[in-house]
Amino acid sequence: MMRQTGCCTWIFGGEDLTAIAARARRAGLDGVELHGDVDGIDPAKAGRIFAEHGLTVFSITPGDADISHPEKEVRDAAVAYYERLIDWAGRLGQPDGLPRISCHGLVQRIRPISDQATEDAHLADSTRRICALAQQAGLPVVFEILNRYESHQIRTVAEGLALLERVGASNFSLLPDAYHMNIEEADPAAALLAGGDRIGLYHVADSNRGGIGDGHIDFAAQFAALDRIGYDGPVIIEPAAPGPDPFTTDKGAGYRDTLEQILARSVQAIRRIEQANPSGALRAG
Repeated sequence: MMRQTGCCTWIFGGEDLTAIAARARRAGLDGVELHGDVDGIDPAKAGRIFAEHGLTVFSITPGDADISHPEKEVRDAAVAYYERLIDWAGRLGQPDGLPRISCHGLVQRIRPISDQATEDAHLADSTRRICALAQQAGLPVVFEILNRYESHQIRTVAEGLALLERVGASNFSLLPDAYHMNIEEADPAAALLAGGDRIGLYHVADSNRGGIGDGHIDFAAQFAALDRIGYDGPVIIEPAAPGPDPFTTDKGAGYRDTLEQILARSVQAIRRIEQANPSGALRAG
């Protein structure tokens, strides 16, 4: 299967969208996951820019919003952000059912403020509200599964599946990420198989947060698992340029050019994996 590919726009650190679109096109991508800057990005203009470059907005990376905070006012403000985000996403001019609205807890909050059980309940309740808002707009929601160094909630596909059941929304699915799975899953390919048709989007970066092939992740096994479960969505590439501080994309002079090169290499690596397994299925044995 020839999969569509995209990249997260936030990795370019606020670069002009026209420049980002040109980079994505040069790297051989089919689309993007657009950062949900509802105040700074005009959605109609953004949609036109990406369309002019032959790119689809596959999904949205949310801004910071703490949907499981113990204070109701904070949670309500977070859900209100998602309400604005969903309206904003609907004005990007994408095909029906796009873009997917990505959802997760506040990145870098790695422990509960109150207690785990209470905040898990808040997470499910807020996510249910977000799914209902997205349902009204005809958009799907995907929950991104992070690692223990970025979140204290939903770190494995198994935990994600439990959240899906708890929320009970028909437009809700999971977003596993190869980089995060490298930390949290004993067997990432098996986790994808367990996710099955509840996988709604898939992110990639190698074990060192570089491009595909820059680390030690077995992407061939993961792609075979995706083929086996019938995942036909895009592969969203989300690397960082080499350097410290995982929570800033700016790694110094030339980092955007480095990221463009990483994206191009990753697309080529994906195509090699596909060519090596043209049947699109796991081999028995």
